[in-house]
Amino acid sequence: MKRIINIFAILVTAAGFTSCEDVIDLDIPKGKTFAVVDAWITNEAGKQSIRITETVPYTSTGTAPVVSDAVVVLTDLTDNKTYPFTFANGVYSHDPGLDKSIGVLNHAYKLRIELKSQVFEAIDTIKRVPEIDSISYEFKTEENSASNKEGYYARFHGRDLAGASDYYWVRSYRNTKDNRVGDAFAVDGSYQEYVSDSAVFIVPISESITNWDKPFQLNETVIVRLASLTKSSHTFLTHVESQLQNGGLFAKILENVKSNLKNTNASSDVKVLGWFGTSAVKFKEKTIR
Repeated sequence: MKRIINIFAILVTAAGFTSCEDVIDLDIPKGKTFAVVDAWITNEAGKQSIRITETVPYTSTGTAPVVSDAVVVLTDLTDNKTYPFTFANGVYSHDPGLDKSIGVLNHAYKLRIELKSQVFEAIDTIKRVPEIDSISYEFKTEENSASNKEGYYARFHGRDLAGASDYYWVRSYRNTKDNRVGDAFAVDGSYQEYVSDSAVFIVPISESITNWDKPFQLNETVIVRLASLTKSSHTFLTHVESQLQNGGLFAKILENVKSNLKNTNASSDVKVLGWFGTSAVKFKEKTIR
C-alpha cells in the first residue's frame, strides 16, 4: 500500500510539470468468475424471463458471457405449481400464454438454479401495489427550471396502501418500455419506514419520473411503472443504486451486493451473484400535448 501511495504522489507531482499524457497498463488480477443471476418475476401476463451471465475482469471491455447450461425451475409454493424455464436467445423463459400469468398476488415463489453440479435457491413473495392515480406535467423554460433545461417535467400521483409497511420500485420510460428514464425506491410513499402510512407519494419520489437533464418534449409519452417489493428486495435494489451512484471525493469502497440465492450444499464455497425478486406491477402513461 505504501508503494502505491508513493507512486500516486510521484504521478501527481509530475502532472504539474508536463502536459503530456502517458498510457499506463495496470496489471490487475482477473480474480474469480461468478455466475450473475438477474431474475424478477411479476404478475404481468405473458412470458417471464431470467438472465444468467458470468462476471468479467474489471478492465474488460467485452460483454458478459451468457450462461446457457443451467437448469432453471420456478415453484409457486402457495399453489405447489412448477414452471420450468428453457434457454433460448440469451435468456431462460417460461410463457404461459398472452392472457395468463404465473405470478399471483401474495403467493410465495422459490427459484431453483442447477449450475455445474451446484444448486442455488431463493424465495420471494409478490406483495400488493397501489394504483397510479394520474400523471401530470408542467412546462418550464430554461430560466425557471432548476436544471436550465427547457421541456415538460412530469409527476405521478398515487397513495400508499394503508395498514402495513409497503416497499415500492418506481420506474419511468420515454415513449416505449425499452427506453428507461430512471428508477426510484420508496417505503410507504416516502424514504423511511414508520414515517407515514397511506400518504401520497412525496414530491422527490413522484417527480423522479423525469430526467431533469433531459425533460420530456411535446408529443412524447410518459410511462410510469409502480412495482411492489419485499423488504429484502428493496434493500438489495437500494444497495445496488448506492453502488452505481458511488463516486466523488468521499466515495466509499465498492463492494459486491449480497445475493439471496444460497447454495443448498452448506459445505460448498461456490457462490453466485445477483438476486431473485418478485413484484406486482401497475402502469400508467400520458402523452404530452
